[in-house]
Amino acid sequence: MFNFFSKKSKTPAELCFGTDIHCHIVPGVDDGAPDPETAADIIEGMQSFGIRRIIASPHVTQVTFENDESTIEPALALLHAELDRRGNDIGVSHSAEYRIDELFHNRLENNELMLLPNNHILIENSFIQEPWNLDNLIFDLQVKGLVPVLAHPERYAYYYTQKNRYRTLHDAGLNLQINLLSLAGAYGPAERSIAEYLIKQGLVDFIGTDIHRRSHVEKIKQYLLTKDARNDMEALSKLVKNDSAFN
Repeated sequence: MFNFFSKKSKTPAELCFGTDIHCHIVPGVDDGAPDPETAADIIEGMQSFGIRRIIASPHVTQVTFENDESTIEPALALLHAELDRRGNDIGVSHSAEYRIDELFHNRLENNELMLLPNNHILIENSFIQEPWNLDNLIFDLQVKGLVPVLAHPERYAYYYTQKNRYRTLHDAGLNLQINLLSLAGAYGPAERSIAEYLIKQGLVDFIGTDIHRRSHVEKIKQYLLTKDARNDMEALSKLVKNDSAFN
């Protein structure tokens, strides 16, 4: 059982990555940081445990968060101004986390996507069921020259009883990105267990914090003091491409 209290050490584990590709710190555009000051505080917390570069991933979902450059860029500029005021020169840019829905398909068709560097694209499934025709979508994205990255596969409960689906999707060219918060136990034991399963199977390509708020920073700091964190970071260091794929 995952237990912070029985496994803490005085020296935190060292992160196996310095570039965070999945977090919600662009102020006021989704369910993450509400304002530039809070966002800057969160970023300073992330830096304290080893993050050196941030590619933020605001949600893009139909009706709820229909973000595009016109909503994200002004908010990011306010964050940059706050970081400059503090003398903090960390690199902060953005892509997006796209829910696979009608809005996503429309923007894909119109070439209106906000990508990670080198044509990577961060997508997420519905939490209720796998998107219809996901296999064809993976193929279509690759035909367009894109590299699909699935956000937090360990959080989709419908895969728990069909774990072979993870390998099928990965073999088809879908990169898998697990959340540091999942390993920290922030969502529950099932999500942590599946994240560890994916690591052991060698199916993890990227890791992201998925930080939305200050409490997430503290959760990760506590996790990094555990023996589990040391073991996880050692295993992930052989798998993840956060610091090599986006140069």
